[in-house]
Parts: sequence; C-alpha cells; structure tokens
Amino acid sequence: MNDPRRLAATLVGAVGVTTLTAGAVMTARGLRGRDEIRDELSRQRITFPEKGLPPELTAYAGHQVENGVQARAFADMIGGNVRHATRGRTYSEVTAELHAAGGQDDSLAALRQTAFMGETLRASLMTAYQAWQITSLTVGLGAVLMGAGAAFVTVGAVMSSGG
Repeated sequence: MNDPRRLAATLVGAVGVTTLTAGAVMTARGLRGRDEIRDELSRQRITFPEKGLPPELTAYAGHQVENGVQARAFADMIGGNVRHATRGRTYSEVTAELHAAGGQDDSLAALRQTAFMGETLRASLMTAYQAWQITSLTVGLGAVLMGAGAAFVTVGAVMSSGG
C-alpha cells in the first residue's frame, strides 16, 4: 500500500462503512425507543375524555395516549386542570399556605394532594414526550449518518477504481 491514492480510498471507504454502521445502529435504537414509549403509554391506558376538552385538543377526544405528541397534549391538559383547581397556584405555594395555616386546613391539604398528583402525572407524561423527541432526533441523525456513510463508501469505491 505505497500508493497514497489507494490508501486514501481505503480510509475513506472505512470511514464510510463505520459511519453507515453507526447510522444504522442509531436509527434502529431510536425506532426501538419509540416502540418502548408506545408500549409503556399503551400499558397505562390513558385516554382523553370524550367531552370537555379544550378546543385545541378535541381531535384527541376518546383516543388513547400512544405517542409522545399525545403525551404532551395530555400533560398540557392536566396542567390546565391543576392550574384551574389551584387558581393558578403551584404545589409549593399551596404547601406554604397549608404550613402557614398550621397544617390544619383540610381543604388546603386536599388541594395540595390534587396539585401533587396532577403535577406528578404531568411530569411523567412530559418525560415520555421528551424521550419521544430524543428518539426522533436519534432516528434523524441516524439517517443522516447512513447517507453520509453511503457517500463515503461510494467516494472510496470511485477513488480505488481510479475514476
């Protein structure tokens, strides 16, 4: 391998194969991640109510949450419900009010529980949404790497054939 052109062609081809392989692995892992998110959301059996949804969510009425976009929409709905129930106060603000009342106010205690449960559910759904976004990025980057790898392999082949 004293021929620099042949050495360069081999190196470009090797980079291409490596990049193509990495892209395929990223794409497969991203798609598998999406399947895992779908499976977990399906197991939770979270369903949008048939009625009473905000206008921007009516398309989801009666549908089960099965993907990250739907998880985000449901999380936003929960957030709105919690804000409505607490009159815009956060869990920590309601807790502070409860402590200020000596911890003896049953309605504040119930409201704190509502805020806690709602925000916990919302956070779980937002985590599913964020994971969905990451899998989208992984699949997209994997496809880009596969394209770049294929280009490198092609260039390496052309270089080694003397073209």
